[in-house]
Order: sequence, then C-alpha cells, then structure tokens
Amino acid sequence: MRLSYRYIELHLRHTFTIARSSRDIEPCIIVELEHDGVIGYGESAPSERYGESAQTVLEFLKKVDLARFNDPFRLEEILLYVNCIAPGNTSAKAAIDIALHDWVGKKLGVPLWKFWGLAKEKTPVTSFTIGIDSLEMIEQKVKEAAPYPILKVKVGVPNDREIIRKIRQVTDKTIRVDANEGWKSRDQALDTILWLEEQGIEFVEQPLSADCLDDTAWLREHVHIPLVADENVTQLFDLPRLSGVFDGINIKLMKCTGLREAMRMIHTAQSMNMKIMLGCMIESSVAISAATHLSPLVDYADLDGNILITDDPFEGIDVVNGKLMLNDRPGLGVAKRSTVTEC
Repeated sequence: MRLSYRYIELHLRHTFTIARSSRDIEPCIIVELEHDGVIGYGESAPSERYGESAQTVLEFLKKVDLARFNDPFRLEEILLYVNCIAPGNTSAKAAIDIALHDWVGKKLGVPLWKFWGLAKEKTPVTSFTIGIDSLEMIEQKVKEAAPYPILKVKVGVPNDREIIRKIRQVTDKTIRVDANEGWKSRDQALDTILWLEEQGIEFVEQPLSADCLDDTAWLREHVHIPLVADENVTQLFDLPRLSGVFDGINIKLMKCTGLREAMRMIHTAQSMNMKIMLGCMIESSVAISAATHLSPLVDYADLDGNILITDDPFEGIDVVNGKLMLNDRPGLGVAKRSTVTEC
C-alpha cells in the first residue's frame, strides 16, 4: 500500500466563532491510500482542543509505513499498528481509517452503508450551525439557513439570551444549543438552561468544562432537557464514566480515530441507553460523507462542516431540506471536484 497526503485550507463562508475560538480558515489534510489500482480517500481536520495541528498531523503521517501491509482488508491489524505509532493524533489516525474504508468499499464495488447492512433512507436531518456573532450577522445567518429545519446555536458568551431572543424573532425552528464548555459554573449553567427551556430548546451540548463531571451530574438532576457530551467524549474508553452524567454523546470521527471506533461507540452507547449524535469539525465532503454512512444508526446529526465552507475540493453526499442523502457510489461515494496542492 502507498500512502500520500496533501495539505489544503478550507475557507469559511462566515467567520466561525465558538466560546473559545474564532477562525476564517481551517487547515485540512487529505490522504490518499493506493493499492491494486484503487485509491481510497481520507481526511484529517485537526483541532487544537485535542492537541493537534496541521503540523502534528503531517509529522504523524510521515511515521506511517503502510508498505509493510499487502492487504487493506486487514483493517484491525493495520489500524492497531497505526494507533500504536504514538498516543493521541486522533484526526491523523481517522484520515487513514477513512481512506481504508473507502478503499474497501471501492474494491468491493459497494457503498459503505450497504457494506454495513444499513438503509440509506434512514439518514437523519442535519442541524445547521449558527456561530457566535453580532446580532445583525446572526439574523443574516439564520435567514441564509432557510433550507435547514434544525439550527445548532453556539453560545457560552455573556449575551447568550440576546442571541436566542434574536433567533426566536426570526424563526420557530427546532434549536439545539452548544455551549462548548463556555459556562463557568453550575449555577450559571442552571440559570441559563432553565431559561432556554422556556424558549423551546431541544437539548444542550457540553454546558460545562470537561473536567467538571460532578457539577454536570448535579446539573442534569436540576434541568428538564437532555445534556449531550462533546468535549467530554473522545473515544470508547470515555463512555463508562459518562453514565448518569449525560443523556447523550456527540461522536466525531476526528476525535475518535475514525469509522471503526465510531461504530464501537455507537453500539456501546446504545447499550447504555444514551442518545447519539454524529458531529464534525470544519471538514470537506470526504470526512462528512464518511460520517454520513454511519448516520442511519444514530438519533441526531450535526454534519454541516462542508456546508459552511466555500471551496470544498470534493463532492459527496447531498443535503435536501436538511436531510442527509447518501448515494450509491462505492466506498465513501466522493469524487474530486478540483485540484489541491501537494504538501
């Protein structure tokens, strides 16, 4: 097997701001795995929150020697080797995992959803993310999101209530709220969530810092809408300690090392009676399409990373009135839309 990779930059339609950061450009590394005349695509979208950058991804990929393997179907063996190269580096590992799955699907001539025995008609509706911004710009973003029936609103700033009031002036759509660890105490979180309940908010994602599990457990006992873990859950080993603390989890391929680990997390969370959301970073259609193939298994989707950018180098899944639409092309079902520059 031959592994190659390219660094590209994804440009956002609007400055994307959450409680802890703001950006206009997102780095991305596209991976190509070639074997037996077939190319599988993968993607890494690194996040500083999880200790990664474009540079750390490139350094990790330099250490990967897939030439030692002759059969890409031996996924367990290959991914165990990749995982043992170094700790962390989850999005770099996800890129290889995704590329391997794309290769397998293409080699077999089937899309991943069919390979896994799933029904493509059961994909959920994705939410559309409204980042923190001026009230005027938030109103504009909500109007631009007219085709999407569910909004995911970033909060965790002093004027949270103004933001929600402004959105409620414009629309009565379903709203999900993501604080990204922005509320600094359980009392602040409780006061805000009780107010959000009055605004018809569906659920709240990551209200407190990931190191405040006891406070989050207390909070859950005092609110009446679900709490969903994001920063508190990366991989399978996180799930046992979240029981009784959160009602659901947000699985992201970039946090959990890819599709194989995500599948394990889905089945485990279901056995724990937890709701499951598939989320994303700012990503191209490669990673978004990969996650979408798993989406018939989950309760919620927040797979809009490719919708928020202006220069997606790939085409893959479609979104029709918010519903994720899988195609019948093999593997991930993605194709290059434009040339990207090799690193």
